[in-house]
Amino acid sequence: MTGALAIRDGVTYHPGYLSAPEQGDLVIALRAVLREAPFFTPRMPRTGKPFSVRMSNCGELGWVSDERGYRYQPAHPETGQPWPAMPKRLLQAWQELAPASPVPEACLINFYDTSARMGLHQDRDEDDLVTPVVSLSLGDTAVFRIGGTSRRDPTTSLKLASGDALVFGGPARLAFHGIDRVLAGSSTLLHEPPLAGGRINLTLRRVTRATVEN
Repeated sequence: MTGALAIRDGVTYHPGYLSAPEQGDLVIALRAVLREAPFFTPRMPRTGKPFSVRMSNCGELGWVSDERGYRYQPAHPETGQPWPAMPKRLLQAWQELAPASPVPEACLINFYDTSARMGLHQDRDEDDLVTPVVSLSLGDTAVFRIGGTSRRDPTTSLKLASGDALVFGGPARLAFHGIDRVLAGSSTLLHEPPLAGGRINLTLRRVTRATVEN
């Protein structure tokens, strides 16, 4: 793991956070998760327009989107089954990258093929808007863009390669961010369905406000 880089206030980039063996082991763990909670295609609220990314989740809660809106729920929207537990390496990453934060409750698994994009958006569907967001990249490199808390704020772009980690919190917890494109063939990590080519993004979040014990 190389040194961390401060991209802007509240945003820290950890290039090469996951070693090659760790990436391979995590892909194996994700395949097990996806056998229990297969990818689904989320839809935009009201219009029902499908996203260009496919999604799943692991942890106590999972993020979903359909005509009823954006929300977290404890079960897969198609199978009705509870989300699988988070792999241990994801919990370890949280402890290392967001120390002293309450435990994560959700890990959103986004799969980007070479045509997928994610427009600028804020992570604001959580009750807890204080705990940082931790993001891990696997597979093809993506061009990531992050700005400020207003859509009009200037943005910074960086290439997130397989094994990279990004953490945003504090003044950047509600920063607008998105994926402009995926660089096809930049990694050979993902080579078997349902993870064949493209990019996986793992986003760990705290959803509910942690209670303080006296």
